[in-house]
Amino acid sequence: MALHIRTTRRRGTAGRKKHSVNPARKIKSLLARYGTGAALAVVVGILMLESESLRPKLVDPSYNLPFLGRPVKAPTEVVMVLIDEKSHNELRQPFNNSWDRAIYGQLVDRMTAEGARAVVFDMDFTDPNSTKPQGDERFAQAIKANGRVILSADYLSADSTVGVEGASHISRAMDMFIDPVAGWGFDNFKPDQDFIVRRHMHVPPNPNDDNFSSMTWEAANLVSPPGTMKPEDRGMERWFNYYGPPGTIPGVSIYLALETNDYCPPGFFSNKVVFVGGAVKTHFSGERKDEYRTPYTKNQFIPGMEVQATQFLNLLHHDWLTRFSPRSEFLVVVFAGLLFGIGFPRFRPLTATGLALVSPALVTGLAYYLFWQKRIWFPWLVTVGAQIPIALLWSILYNSLSAYVQNRLLEQSLGLYLSPKQVQRILKEPGLRQPGGSKQVVSILFSDIAGFSRISEQLDPQELVQLLNAYYETTIRCIHKTDGTIVDIIGDAIFAIWNAPELQPDHQEKMMNAALMFQKNVTQFNGKTGSLALQTRVGLHTGEVVVGNVGSTEHFDYTAIGENVNLASRLEGLNKQLGTDVLLTRTAIPPTKDDWLLRPAGFFQFKGFENFVEVIELVVNAGTAEETQAWREAFAAALGEFGRKNFDAAEAGFKRVLELRPDDGPSKFYLKQVAELRTHDLPEDWNGGVSLKEK
Repeated sequence: MALHIRTTRRRGTAGRKKHSVNPARKIKSLLARYGTGAALAVVVGILMLESESLRPKLVDPSYNLPFLGRPVKAPTEVVMVLIDEKSHNELRQPFNNSWDRAIYGQLVDRMTAEGARAVVFDMDFTDPNSTKPQGDERFAQAIKANGRVILSADYLSADSTVGVEGASHISRAMDMFIDPVAGWGFDNFKPDQDFIVRRHMHVPPNPNDDNFSSMTWEAANLVSPPGTMKPEDRGMERWFNYYGPPGTIPGVSIYLALETNDYCPPGFFSNKVVFVGGAVKTHFSGERKDEYRTPYTKNQFIPGMEVQATQFLNLLHHDWLTRFSPRSEFLVVVFAGLLFGIGFPRFRPLTATGLALVSPALVTGLAYYLFWQKRIWFPWLVTVGAQIPIALLWSILYNSLSAYVQNRLLEQSLGLYLSPKQVQRILKEPGLRQPGGSKQVVSILFSDIAGFSRISEQLDPQELVQLLNAYYETTIRCIHKTDGTIVDIIGDAIFAIWNAPELQPDHQEKMMNAALMFQKNVTQFNGKTGSLALQTRVGLHTGEVVVGNVGSTEHFDYTAIGENVNLASRLEGLNKQLGTDVLLTRTAIPPTKDDWLLRPAGFFQFKGFENFVEVIELVVNAGTAEETQAWREAFAAALGEFGRKNFDAAEAGFKRVLELRPDDGPSKFYLKQVAELRTHDLPEDWNGGVSLKEK
């Protein structure tokens, strides 16, 4: 908010011309302020949302973070049987894919005996065990006897052993194992760059192979009520809902699971879905690495079997996560960009920063609510981590630049009316620019150009403007040099004050010096203008006024108002009647009064004022004290006789002054008053006061 000092170019009431706002310029300003911020926030948001290379920065963490802090939900329907290092040692099996499969047959037999709901092998059985073929037979018989075994297969591409787009065929188990199973499906995932599996995959990437299903889909179909798992729903977008950190799904080593013991008591597998597969750090020779990260882990890997079990549980409970559609996310990003890009620049940097701290909390709270309660996630960190910061940065940058430009313009504007020292103080103290006023004793100066109407008629408008500009260059310098504040410029008139907004103990002396410099500089100015000579009339007064910023919260003027301001204006006008240059009241005389050449001008009652005011002339351009002493003393004596109603003596005295100073205006004024008053009956208490009928 700026400090405005009125600069109306006409006499009369203190009004302000209304300036029409250029619509195109206003629109351009609004676009620069709000359009740029909104565009930046929207573009950055879309870039972070759509770019594959930038996705790990904010999109993937939007999925990961809500898992942290969410209560762990340990499932009870699934048990993992782990082929781990200790099992290799305890069962004396080789560290390759040539285990005696009779061990798996023994495990399946126990599952059959205890009534497991299903047994899912996340292992490859593509080749026979050439050293122990009887084990293969035992395993096949156990599968047939159980009737609820699901086997895995690999979905292979033409150039890789890892399932990816462009897969050409399925690598499944041998027919002797496939024939008796309840079902089989591919066990491939499509992990993201950080090795976290986020999306379910229940149909192959190649649409030509949609007759195949995932192993976990087949397992869920086996244990779910008929009609629950519809084949046409396999391609539905589903996102992993991890139930907790690694180990949340219970697991036991295979060597302990083969027989009942303290770790696996009787009935341990009853009514459970059992997943069988390798543990982390235990890989058969030639087997691809099957380890992944989860949102709960950064450096710790979990076996693929645990990811498979999680995917199965999501299908079983129908509690997988969903994500906003691409169109919805695009609209959310656009809306957030517009909201924050337009909203933040409307506020000052401190307020905008506060909003930028609160807004992420609100967005985060919404994201966590949707994730925890509705199992919905969306890339909320794009808004929190990119759009809000870029909108705040633009807001601070724009408002800081705007404030800098405004301060520079304000400094230039104030420099026309204030001294450099006052300008710097006002800029450093914003409180001086706030609406409001207070009572303050100030010294007031009013000035105008004598006969300005006549001068304006002699000059064309361009010449008149040039003359005024040159005149103001001369006179305003007098105010600035004495640290005065120019409150108003009205046509040819100047209104200035001292002792506000900055306190000045010597404000009366500064005002008097300014008045003297006015007359001196105008005299020098007249010497440069040739035949056109200007006369400046000045009124000086010191008194209490209300000073401050007056107006609305959007636009106000720094001004001084009150009866004492009007009195100073009346003094300036009285110069015309007395033929003087500078008039002042007694309150305006500085303590160093002996430094000034003064003479009393009498008592006057100004129009609109009840009391008479003693008026004093500051004598300028008339010589030294010694040179003017004779006529000043003669005038003082004549004025005294005038106040005592000795009009004959007063008349003689004023005529004596005119003999000493032929152009003395006050003497001429009082001679007219003497002539008029002789015809009136004056009150007994009359003491020489003159009532003025004009302002």
